[in-house]
Amino acid sequence: MKRKPGEPIYLNRHMLGLALAVVAPILLPLLYHRYVGPLSFSTRLVAGLLIALIGSIALYFAYRASAQNEP
Repeated sequence: MKRKPGEPIYLNRHMLGLALAVVAPILLPLLYHRYVGPLSFSTRLVAGLLIALIGSIALYFAYRASAQNEP
């Protein structure tokens, strides 16, 4: 299947990083709550938002140069 002109090239590492960035804000606070100690709902919400923000910034800086458009 041929890509359309201007369609970005996504590598497997892009998809893996994106999946990790989507799952981590949900999974990390739940794992902490289960194995370390209880967390309130608001603490889990704030932690999830911070993890999502950090993950999105990391994805942007890590993959902005490699996700190039096809000429």
